[in-house]
Amino acid sequence: MSVTIREAFIVSGPGDGTCTVAGVPLLVRTILVLQRTGVEHCTLVGASAPSDPRIRCRVDVAPALVPPADSALRLVVGPGTVIDRALADEGPLTRLQLRERVESAGVPTARQTLLNLLFLASLRGVAVRGPMVGKEHAYVRLDDWIEPVKPVEREPALAELARRYLAGHAPADDRDLARWAGLPLRDARAGLAAIASELVEREDGLVHLAARRPRPETPSPRLLGAFDPVLLGWTSREPILGPHTHLTTMNGIFRPFAMVEGRAVGGWKLNRGRVEIEPLEPIAKPATAELAADAADVERFIASA
Repeated sequence: MSVTIREAFIVSGPGDGTCTVAGVPLLVRTILVLQRTGVEHCTLVGASAPSDPRIRCRVDVAPALVPPADSALRLVVGPGTVIDRALADEGPLTRLQLRERVESAGVPTARQTLLNLLFLASLRGVAVRGPMVGKEHAYVRLDDWIEPVKPVEREPALAELARRYLAGHAPADDRDLARWAGLPLRDARAGLAAIASELVEREDGLVHLAARRPRPETPSPRLLGAFDPVLLGWTSREPILGPHTHLTTMNGIFRPFAMVEGRAVGGWKLNRGRVEIEPLEPIAKPATAELAADAADVERFIASA
């Protein structure tokens, strides 16, 4: 694992010597693997703490769930369960409102438990983040927020995914597609192979669609926000970040940055509603003026929010 985990939340299994994380079977020895990556604390829900002396991270036991843990998951996150019914009856609900509904069903939501339940509900196609309520995204039923779509066979789906990816990210290769889509490399390669007749391969091995649109002009100087998609579409970020690799961190943080002629030239942040630009290299006066104008737009937007 490339990320340091500080806490682990484990829901007990049915007494077969295993545990589950969000309903996924997990051997107890996995706690040891997590510990080696930096776990300092582990909470087990609905089980007794393991006595294995090799487990060196602190292990606590949360109050037992009634009904048992696995039944509680089915009670809360599946179709027709607590979260689904609350959203169906009341419409969009914030995280705090959903916490009240879940706890009223007798399921504890301490620490990160509610976030894990909402994440699992999203994975199971029950709920998604939808409209804003105040300054917070509310959750809605998936069926109420997104129109039903017809099932697509896997091979045509991979082909269409590759085609759409290249329409917005070419030139790229199979590893870029796999990174962007979160798919195994074999699936990325299968998708590209399915549309091979539509592709043009460059000397460097990257491909683009033969029927691609004219290349757009390089965007004018801009202030880009944290986690901007321009850094998320390829395996290598070097063409954009250059030497300024600290704008992304090992623990997955993507900092806001200023881009000029398609390259990162500085970072920026908000300080009491004012934009502060921190150049990382010399910036020409015309570009500096355009970044200042963009900063003024950001400040106006923040002031009106």
